[in-house]
Amino acid sequence: MIIALLSGLIGLALGAFGVLAFHLSERQRRERVEVGEPVLPEGAAEVLSVIGRAYVIVDVIDGVVRASPAAYAFGLVRGHTVVHKELLELTGRVRRDGVIEERQLELPRGPLGQGTIIVQVRVAPIGDEYILLLADDRTEITRTEAMRNDFVANVSHELKTPVGAISLLAETIEGAADDEVAVRRFAKRMQKESVRLTALVQDIIELGRLQGADVVRSGRPVDLNAVVAEAVDRNKLPAEAKDISIVVGGKLSLPVFGDQDLLMTALRNLIDNAIRYAPEHTKVGVGLRSREGLAVISVTDQGPGIPPDEQERIFERFYRVDAARSRQTGGTGLGLSIVKHVIAQHGGEVSVWSQPGQGSTFTVRLPEMEQDLDEGQAGDTPASQRTDGAEDSREQGVSA
Repeated sequence: MIIALLSGLIGLALGAFGVLAFHLSERQRRERVEVGEPVLPEGAAEVLSVIGRAYVIVDVIDGVVRASPAAYAFGLVRGHTVVHKELLELTGRVRRDGVIEERQLELPRGPLGQGTIIVQVRVAPIGDEYILLLADDRTEITRTEAMRNDFVANVSHELKTPVGAISLLAETIEGAADDEVAVRRFAKRMQKESVRLTALVQDIIELGRLQGADVVRSGRPVDLNAVVAEAVDRNKLPAEAKDISIVVGGKLSLPVFGDQDLLMTALRNLIDNAIRYAPEHTKVGVGLRSREGLAVISVTDQGPGIPPDEQERIFERFYRVDAARSRQTGGTGLGLSIVKHVIAQHGGEVSVWSQPGQGSTFTVRLPEMEQDLDEGQAGDTPASQRTDGAEDSREQGVSA
């Protein structure tokens, strides 16, 4: 009897202890949940919402508590994880030292690491347990600055050559004042270098003007037939000097929207480039046609052609396939760069087809303006002008 009573008391005590332990466990669990709630300092969320920069807030174990849409767009955050170890290293140092850090980093963009993004990152403690990362996209600014510095360096180098040559030739002429034949020879060389220097300065001025042009605001309907005719006319003298015929074939029925002077400059440079590299007593063909809402202009020469591995770079500033030949022809290395820049400003594209020994065809495509049919200006384009491809443009331009 006593044993049964003791057993009952022990069971009752164990039951009461179990209930008490359960309630204590529930209370501790609720307290842990409440402590774990991410609570930002008062006003922090409002400030971050208007700051205009990508931001990420991480906790004591670098878990993402909050991040802006821009942070995800930049590829800094994926899910609740900071992607880049460089950023995690910064947060670790700030958490340890309590000192604000600022760095400019070049980071892979996207999960496959294709492409990079340059960001100015500022990392600072926020509250007692959070770290704030502010990121500003500096990719375009940094690359533009690098291009500008590279352009200045290239211009300095390109100007140095003709200026130095003119100076040296002037000294030589002065020393050979009694030798009439030598004076004439060196004066002719000086004149050639002066022409080259003038062309280079003119192209640099032209390129600077193009970069400041706003085609969207200043544009108007442009008749490319008239533009091509003027570009051909401006190249008649250098063509005649090499006994080169410029043959124009086809016609465009619809205008394009843009700046007539800029388009003329681009097409003049394209034809000038063909004349420079075409052999004497040959033809340069200019073909015009419409295709699927695009005005297509092809310029074909019978020059030495361009190797396939060089074709990707010929539109770069100051790039020359054959530097020695460019000096001989008087090229500045800016002509095709100007062409590409102008055509891109007008929403078009320029491409090249070339084979060594078979000449080259440069093709410009620009969107035509849509016009009402009742104005009688948007009629069907003749089938003979709707051909496409490099071979068609070569045949149309050369044999027209």
